[in-house]
Amino acid sequence: MAESGYERRSCIRFKIPGATVDYQRKTILPKPGFIEEFCPLVDISRGGIRFLAQKPLKPETEVSVKVSIPGERIPFTMKGLVKWSASTEGKTFNYQIGVKFHPYGDRKEENLPQNMVKIMALEQKYAEKTGDGSGASSPEKDEFEI
Repeated sequence: MAESGYERRSCIRFKIPGATVDYQRKTILPKPGFIEEFCPLVDISRGGIRFLAQKPLKPETEVSVKVSIPGERIPFTMKGLVKWSASTEGKTFNYQIGVKFHPYGDRKEENLPQNMVKIMALEQKYAEKTGDGSGASSPEKDEFEI
């Protein structure tokens, strides 16, 4: 997505067939459980994630997303900030949510560095694949911070 001839994204966005997202809002007193579970993942990058949801989320909402990948035993959790929420024409999921991940590091509000390694491995596995089996792709890019 170019804006005035400038490409904002610096990370590859890619799809993972069958992947789902559970999410919860950050609150002063954490509530057990997730707001929604098994939301379809649209795409992911080192810098953020886009998924479908039944409910909208306000921009600038702090969230924690748990990403489940088919064939992987343990999901991984990322912290981020909702950047946008848009209605979509779906029967079950009426909204798309865009979340920018917090930076990677060792501080409390940062994402674990090993999660970036995990996303990089998934990127190598899934970004190369296309529906036509050719192996070539031109995935979109996104940005992230370390």
